[in-house]
Amino acid sequence: MSLPISEKAFLAFLSKAKGSTYAALEPSQRIEPVLAGSTQYEFRQGALLYRDIYFGMAYFVGQETVYFSSDAIWGMSYAGGVSQEMPEGEMKKVYTFLREALRVIPPEKPIRGPESFKGEGYRYTNRLLGDFKRFSGVETISHGELSVYQLHYSGGLLGGDSKRKKNALRK
Repeated sequence: MSLPISEKAFLAFLSKAKGSTYAALEPSQRIEPVLAGSTQYEFRQGALLYRDIYFGMAYFVGQETVYFSSDAIWGMSYAGGVSQEMPEGEMKKVYTFLREALRVIPPEKPIRGPESFKGEGYRYTNRLLGDFKRFSGVETISHGELSVYQLHYSGGLLGGDSKRKKNALRK
């Protein structure tokens, strides 16, 4: 699929949207969710809309979607969370650190966080395969030698032309 805007403009939008929603210290873009029991963030700029919806906390699943006008053009699904043995008080520290790492967004690959990030005894790593057009990856957080968090994600550009879609539905 080709983008309705330049690749550079799309990547800049995605980077800004991700940095202004869940990763933000004061998430001002959190809105009333359309799906019961979920948490939802949105960021809009002109004809572009970024939407992040997820369920859960210690373990969670979610989806990010970018729309141009009303057409979904990019998406990512993800699932992960903290280790099952994690005390609730520690969970908040891990997610605070995760938000810090996610604010260090690589501008050329604004999918998740950087390859590596350290702070407050934690270490974040991100193994991304591919680019924003089609990708998968795993991010982890360690505290010392102990793995305390892991997330799997995948996604990319969506769609194809409507003629091809109609022909596929007829078969």
